[in-house]
Amino acid sequence: MNAARNYQTIKTGLLFGSFNPVHIGHIAIAAFMKEFDGMEEIWFIVTPRNPFKRQGSLADPADRLEMVKLAIEPYPSFSASDVEFGMPVPSYTFDTMQKLTVDFPGREFSIITGTDNIGSIRKWKDGEKLIAVCNFLVYPRPDSDVRAIEEFPSAKLVNAPVIDVSSSFIRRSLREGRDMRAFVPGAAYDFLERKGLYR
Repeated sequence: MNAARNYQTIKTGLLFGSFNPVHIGHIAIAAFMKEFDGMEEIWFIVTPRNPFKRQGSLADPADRLEMVKLAIEPYPSFSASDVEFGMPVPSYTFDTMQKLTVDFPGREFSIITGTDNIGSIRKWKDGEKLIAVCNFLVYPRPDSDVRAIEEFPSAKLVNAPVIDVSSSFIRRSLREGRDMRAFVPGAAYDFLERKGLYR
């Protein structure tokens, strides 16, 4: 490690999600933040159980983590994190951020989220505290109001491409027997096919 690195923080973008499954939209947004918005590393924080999603629709957490690992293999600056696997469920972002800040003092974290989520953060557990202490990089999502970002002094709207792909669309299409190989990175798609996930 370069000695100079000891005196500066590593800019690290955090992409939280169920990744149920991970798809090309996740990878594209992460790559944009790395290449165009100054992030040195991107961590995919795999959430075992999201308090806002039905548990029955989620694949096993270990399978979702493995799919992320397989999907990001070509990208050396991307990492898959299981930090929330050892925390109480459901997972709450503020609690995770507290842990990461303590465990990795040499990093400057920014939460990557879409314009479709930014307006609801105040309703999250400890949402106001999260807004007060965290930086947010916000990418555009279809049919969402970007004006919500104006209420967040620590949020930056990033001019990333709008990608209209969702995990729910992929799951539904797989249940219908469709080939979704173009939407899920190759090794991750091969894994979900072998496991028979979402069929």
